[in-house]
Amino acid sequence: MTSPVAIPPIRFFRVSRYRQLAWWGSALACLLSVVGMVLCWTSPSIGLPLRPGLDFTGGTQIQLERACGSDCVAITVEQLQQQLQRLRLSAAPEGGAAPNLATAQVQVLDGGRSLTLRLPELSPEQSAQLTDQITAVTGPLVPAGTSVNTIGPTLGDQLLRGSVISLLVSFAAIAAYITFRYDRLYAALALLCLFHDVLLTCGLFAWLGLLRGVEVDSLFAVALITVAGYSVTDTVVVFDRIREQASLLRDLPVVDQVDVAVDATLTRSLYTSLTTLLPLIALILFGGSSLFWFAMALTVGITVGSWSSIGIAPTLLPVVARRR
Repeated sequence: MTSPVAIPPIRFFRVSRYRQLAWWGSALACLLSVVGMVLCWTSPSIGLPLRPGLDFTGGTQIQLERACGSDCVAITVEQLQQQLQRLRLSAAPEGGAAPNLATAQVQVLDGGRSLTLRLPELSPEQSAQLTDQITAVTGPLVPAGTSVNTIGPTLGDQLLRGSVISLLVSFAAIAAYITFRYDRLYAALALLCLFHDVLLTCGLFAWLGLLRGVEVDSLFAVALITVAGYSVTDTVVVFDRIREQASLLRDLPVVDQVDVAVDATLTRSLYTSLTTLLPLIALILFGGSSLFWFAMALTVGITVGSWSSIGIAPTLLPVVARRR
């Protein structure tokens, strides 16, 4: 009569004991993400699951810096919008009516020292006229702090279409590789975690778009592709260790095999995530406004990806394997 196989000592914790808490937490986060994206889609001012940026909609974005140092006079969004409605710009050189500035979107940043104006497509002459006339409200501006970016609607549509296609192709390629390389059950759980991580990242930015007016651009699409690759890689490492434990501890239940495997890879997963997050945190703090939300999307996606690789995919494996 053979003696029962002892479970190897677990240094940290048995993840299966907290699987209900992990599932409910992720389910609630996914539900909030879906609600945020639906609210964005139904919002008349957005009309998409995420608030699209200049890259996707076209138009002109003007960033201004006020020359007032640390004692800037308070300025409100309403004051700027009223001044924009009073402006009279010349018609475009190629003909047509003067642009309608009543729909302009305005953001006041950095305690009123920086301004961002989201406008219909303007010609260089019209942008210069607007910058000169807006000083009636803003006061003197720093010439070196003025930035004008213009993207036509055709190019914006192409960028949006290209970003969506690149995301779908990358996800399809990851799905095909995982299905071919691993067991179908492992592949399904890895893809579930990928969907979970991308959904939570998009959900956060949906709420930021609703509450703070944060827009997504082509860099956000790059961040999602990076998050997808990281999520699958981290999950596959845990699954590889589970397969090893399955051959060494085949007499133990799958739950115990998963606990041992997750405990063995926990330190490696946390160290990998931490070393990846450190440069991203540096980008958030010192990378400037152009890279801030890109780094934030990567930070959120990698954090969620580490969580799903430890707390979601391994804890679902015994349940799904038992049913199969």
